[in-house]
Amino acid sequence: MANYKPDLSCQSKFIPINFSQQIVPGTFEYALEHIVDNHLDLSGFEQWYQNDNGGAAAYSPSVMLKIILFGYSRGFITSRRIANAWDLTGTLAYKA
Repeated sequence: MANYKPDLSCQSKFIPINFSQQIVPGTFEYALEHIVDNHLDLSGFEQWYQNDNGGAAAYSPSVMLKIILFGYSRGFITSRRIANAWDLTGTLAYKA
């Protein structure tokens, strides 16, 4: 079993915004979250994670896929541009 970092998109401890409540139905962000969480089988990624007995926890494949697809939808096609938009400029307002 893979060891993933917890998905904190629904928490309000450190960030006073619950992103799940901020996503408006009918938007691309809402559709992306719904499709990735409910309709995609991401179990194929499980075999690549052998960190259940040791090592650092990994980010969940669903979280990473949401970030990548949302970045692509905004025209960011390289990982560096997605990371810069995510961390530095705040361009990617939608957080997985």
